[in-house]
Amino acid sequence: MGDYELLGLLISDQEQRELEYLLKKEMDELLFELTFDDFDEEIKQSIKRRYMTLFNVYKRFANQNELVNYTPRKNFPHVK
Repeated sequence: MGDYELLGLLISDQEQRELEYLLKKEMDELLFELTFDDFDEEIKQSIKRRYMTLFNVYKRFANQNELVNYTPRKNFPHVK
């Protein structure tokens, strides 16, 4: 990873649930896009990088049971 700044964020429980929902929907969409055969390896790697960024945000507040469903190793066995 490159250089980055840490940011703090105070959100309510409802906002947290909404953020979790949005992250999961976006990660699901990215996983769906990986099923397209017409995407070359470079595009798939780009999708994977975006997924990893979203997953790293998601894992900061998701519970363990939900987190397992979005673990990159589980979802990327077909992407080198």
